[in-house]
Amino acid sequence: MHPPEPTSAGAALTDFILGMFRASNQTLAWGDRIVAPLGLTSARWQILGAIVAAQRPQPVAWLARDLEANRQNVQRIVNDLAREGLVTFEPNPHHRRAQLVTLTDKGTTAFNQAIGLYTPLVNELSAGLEEEEIRTALRVVTELRKRLAGPPDTEE
Repeated sequence: MHPPEPTSAGAALTDFILGMFRASNQTLAWGDRIVAPLGLTSARWQILGAIVAAQRPQPVAWLARDLEANRQNVQRIVNDLAREGLVTFEPNPHHRRAQLVTLTDKGTTAFNQAIGLYTPLVNELSAGLEEEEIRTALRVVTELRKRLAGPPDTEE
């Protein structure tokens, strides 16, 4: 019995997925190099960014949801950030056990420094790439994420 043959679109998507895996690994390594002088990693920087993007304190579970990441992994990183004084926990008036995560002044400074290092490098990296092609790639990745996530959960 032979395995099924992919359609041409299926084969192209396989190549795209393999390319995304490689790009993801390289992107994380690139991010690690950028923020290493600040004592951060890509993962820690990503969490700081999620806290900033939230625009208000959120519990770890919400940050994990926004990042589409495993809650336990996010909790571990947030705990590390708290030990280093980059984030702190506040009481959550809506849930006794799910504390809210907030940046400290040190965390805000670290995030802003990371962005200061990142911006000229991303501008250099994007040189020669067409903005519309970048936006098309983003649309494809976004649609792929939606399809991989499956239909939204519905409660009846």
